[in-house]
Amino acid sequence: MAGSGLASIVEVTRYRGRFGQLDWVLRRLAGLGVLLFLLVHVVDTATVYFAPPAYAWFINLYRSPIFGLGEIALGGGVIYHAMSGLCIVILDLFPALWRYRPQARLVVWALFLAGFVPLAAWMFVRLVEHNLLR
Repeated sequence: MAGSGLASIVEVTRYRGRFGQLDWVLRRLAGLGVLLFLLVHVVDTATVYFAPPAYAWFINLYRSPIFGLGEIALGGGVIYHAMSGLCIVILDLFPALWRYRPQARLVVWALFLAGFVPLAAWMFVRLVEHNLLR
């Protein structure tokens, strides 16, 4: 489905403010962000064989603070997408639990925050140490 990414972006524009829809939008955006990272990662890693100077340029670019912040966002995207997707899998395996979907969303957010906040803090400290305390 080549157009599914574009369809997700179009659906985001129809957002009407409900919590379930916000969950759907965030899961889609997180998934698209992770997919974008993977595509860029495959391309830049391939340059190690075909264009070593380009690979060195990419590595230097990725050491910049902007990309460090992007890595923190990527970590958040991976954690959120995983927790939300796992919730959907569990609910699909046990359909009787769908009536608890609002509570499940809160559990997803609690697990996301429990995983992301320490990760983001640790990554941010490393980013500051790497860029300011050299």
